[in-house]
Formats: sequence, structure tokens, C-alpha cells
Amino acid sequence: MLLQVDNLRIAFRVDKHTTVEAVRGVSFAVPRNATVALVGESGSGKSVSSLAVMGLLAPETTLIDPASRIVFDGRDLLALPARERRRLCGKEIAMIFQEPMSSLNPVLTVGYQIGEVLRLHMGMSAKQARARTLALLDEVGMPDPAHKIDANPGQLSGGQQQRVMIAMAIACEPALLIADEPTTALDVTIQKQIMALIVRLQQQRAMSVLFITHDLGLVSEIADHVIVMRHGEVREQGLVRQVLDQPADAYTRALLHCRPRLERRPLRLPVLDDYPDDQVEVREQAAGAQRERGYADGDEEVLVVRNLSKSFYAREGLFGKRELRAVSDVSFTLARGKTLGVVGESGSGKTTVGLTLLRLHQATGGTAIFDGKDLIGMPAREFMAYKRRIQIVFQNPYASLNPRFTVGQILLEPMRIHGIGAGDGERTAMALQLLDKVGLPAQAMQRYPHEFSGGQRQRIAIARCLTMRPEILVCDESVSALDVSVQAQVLNLLQDLQDEYRMSYIFISHDLSVVKYMADRVMVMRAGSVVEMADSDELYRNPQRAYTKALLGAIPRT
Repeated sequence: MLLQVDNLRIAFRVDKHTTVEAVRGVSFAVPRNATVALVGESGSGKSVSSLAVMGLLAPETTLIDPASRIVFDGRDLLALPARERRRLCGKEIAMIFQEPMSSLNPVLTVGYQIGEVLRLHMGMSAKQARARTLALLDEVGMPDPAHKIDANPGQLSGGQQQRVMIAMAIACEPALLIADEPTTALDVTIQKQIMALIVRLQQQRAMSVLFITHDLGLVSEIADHVIVMRHGEVREQGLVRQVLDQPADAYTRALLHCRPRLERRPLRLPVLDDYPDDQVEVREQAAGAQRERGYADGDEEVLVVRNLSKSFYAREGLFGKRELRAVSDVSFTLARGKTLGVVGESGSGKTTVGLTLLRLHQATGGTAIFDGKDLIGMPAREFMAYKRRIQIVFQNPYASLNPRFTVGQILLEPMRIHGIGAGDGERTAMALQLLDKVGLPAQAMQRYPHEFSGGQRQRIAIARCLTMRPEILVCDESVSALDVSVQAQVLNLLQDLQDEYRMSYIFISHDLSVVKYMADRVMVMRAGSVVEMADSDELYRNPQRAYTKALLGAIPRT
């Protein structure tokens, strides 16, 4: 075995008298020239375990049990002196982090940052390091590496930034590569490219890979072995086919069933509570009634968008400016009580469409007729009344809630601004009803956003939108940052609200499995334009355009 972790126990010191145990007796092994997937939700301890292998946990707040052992190539990492541990990590063990923009220095060129690894660990000169960096960028599939080597990270796309991180990680030809959620924030096509790149590099360089993810669909495509973690403990481990085809643990079965599937659309997605630990037989909810999707001839049109366009302008020279067309002549209709899915890669314009409809961006052309009025052309004072009727749930629940407000203040503020309710007493009663509607207790009113998990924060954001009683809700990647079980809860909530209030959704996402589950009609965008649009089942069954076929072909399949 290249890496052997035995009885790993890790706790974090909160204050002088309080500690929190994050990893509880975890044991696993990574064989030579193999890929092992470490799977679990947020808080399962998988990333903490990998950071312990790398020696990146803060020593002043981290308590590792003296009985724990992490043995790499015959050496006990926890017993090594700090200087020897630093020489080992980065050269023989390397790591790719989840968010490349947070890991790369924004003010240094990518060439300098990759070259720094080569100069530090391999003793190369600046000239040698630059030549090796060019070769590495070419190896990881970076387009035009001779130009990109002198670019800053902010000048690259998300997929290109992750390629830089991979080039940096493999620069010293490590024996073990740890990849911590390296594709979570990427589009499905870029995700597939990065996965294929990691597989190719692992085979060419005979590396071992520890791949950390919460998506079992990715595991089936990359790993030989899988380890399932929950609450700091290993729940199940074994060969991928064995674990995925015949999961022995209820939690593993739940993870497999929570994620929407392309071949079926149950009335409700299963959640973790449907699979108690002591249950012997798994209740297959998906085998029951299916939800029908699609537009019908008699559907009431609630929003009609024609030739919507949005351009941004960049200064060029002293007096000139350059037009950047983000959205070009986009047209669609949205029916009452229905969902329009909007898909496409980053930069396709799908988010810009949503923000322009809410006038968070000023459109440069087109119309959006809602209740007989053009949302695009009406004066700002008149649009104020329509803000109540069209709302948005943003992607990041950590950034979209005011951290200085309690949940009660967050819910009451929009009602006060728009004059909803006769007084604060009535508004508070309405807020409590909404919290109950989204599955949160009344005690949440007095708490702050940082006291909640990501899924709970997204529920608060949805409750805030519901205070306006909107007719249209724009969901901009609103479940992409959530674990699969929490994602299932939020999708069920959105569907319940649509069934009860007949709200219409514009559901923007790069996760095509989720879109298949939620959408009645799907609009595919590329480079600011509509490539294809059809009812959900028809588009997934019989895509007409090559770009749509490429998107659908890149969906991970468990």
C-alpha cells in the first residue's frame, strides 16, 4: 500500500473548554497505481482527513489522537519533523483544491506560480522551470500555453484555472495526488474534460489518486475503490462496482437514490430520512408514480420574452470602447405554474438573462411582457411594484443573506418595504408560517445566518422570496452548491411550492440531471444565443443540435 490511514481521530479546539470531534477512528488504504474515491456530504470529515495527510491542519487548533497513524511509503507522516514533512508534501504528495481562484495568487502569473514549485522542490533554474512549465501546461490541455503562461489567474476561465492547479500538482511527478472536489464548480462538459485528464495522467504517470467528492456519479467514472464517510466515520468501503451495485449501508443507498436520475422522474425525490439505519429493505420511491412534464396548448402565458439582448462595454484606447455581447436576441415564453430550464456552459449568458429580467442588469434591447406590461421598458418607479411579483434565489446562500441581520429581520424587511401586512405583529406571524413552510423551526427567527448549514440558508433565502408572494421565481444555480441529500430536500420544497401557489420558475443550472427533473421546457444557450429549445422529455430523448448532444453526453452516470 502507498498510503495507510489507521484509527485517525481529529478534534478541533473551539475554546479553552470545548472541542469538536471531526474524524472518529477512520481507517483506509490507497494502493499503488490506483484511484480511491472518498465520498460523503459536507461535514463528513473527508476533506479534514485529506488535509491531515498533507499536514495542512492548523496545529494551534487541531488535536490528533497520538494513537492515529498516517503511513506513506513506509514513513509515518505524523512522526516526521516539520521540515521533512514540508519537503515531502508538494513533491511526493500533491493536492488539487476545490476552488482554484482561492488557491492561486491573483497578482502573480500562472507561469511564475508553477515555476515556483519546480524551483523549490526540483532545484531548477528560472529558464529550466519556464520550459518545464510550458510542457506541463501543454500536457494538461491548456490552449495556447505560450500565451497563457504569462496570464494572471483572473484572465483564465474556471476550467483553465483548474488545469493550472493540476499542472502545479503534477509538476514534481508525485506518487500520490489528492483531488479535493476538483470539478464541483465546473460545467458538465468542463467537468468531463478534467475527469478525463486526471484519469489519463494517473495512467501515464502510474500515480495513486485519492479523489474526494460528494457525487457518486463521478465515482463510477474514475475510481477503483470507494470509501463512504458520514459524521467523521467510515460507513462502507470496497470495490466501486460492489458498493454501487450492492450497497450494504443504508446511508450509501440513500446517497445513490437522492440524486435525480435521467430515466425517471418521481413525484418526490427520496431524502435521507426515507432510509433509516435500521431499515433492512430499501423503499424504492422512484418506482412509484412519475411526474409529467411539458407545456400544453392551453397553458396560460405569464411571461413573453422577445429578442432580449444585453451588452457590456470595455474601454479600448483613450476614447474608444469595445462591445461585449453577453445575450443576443433571446426569446421564450414562460407558462403559469411551469418551469423553464436554462442550461449552458459558463459564459453562455444564462445568468445574464435572469439578472436582466429582474433589471439587475439594464437590457440593451428586447421586450419582456408580464401582465401586459414591458418589464424592460417601464420607468424605474413603475417597476417597483413588479419587484414583488418576480424574485430571485441566488447560487450562494452564504453571500446572499445579510450576516448582521437575524432571520426575523431578513424576512420582515421586504414586507415592510412593500407594505405587506397591517403591522409587525401580522408580518411576524406570516414569517413564522413561511419558516414552517420551508421546514425551519420558529426559533430560527432569533438566529443569524452563520448559525445555519448551507441547505438551511438556502431555505431562508427561499422564505425571503416567498414574503413577496411572487408569481415568477428565478433560481440561479440555487442548488448547485448543496450536497445531494440537501439538494433533494430543496428541490422537493420548490416543487411543493409550485404545486401549491402555481408559481412559475426560470431554473438556471449547469446540472442537467437536476434540470431534467425540474423543467417542463429546456432552453439551451451558448455564447449568448439560444441553440435549442424543446419540452424537457423531448429534448433529452431526441436532441437536435450537436452542442446539446455534447452537453447530454457529458452527464455522469452512476
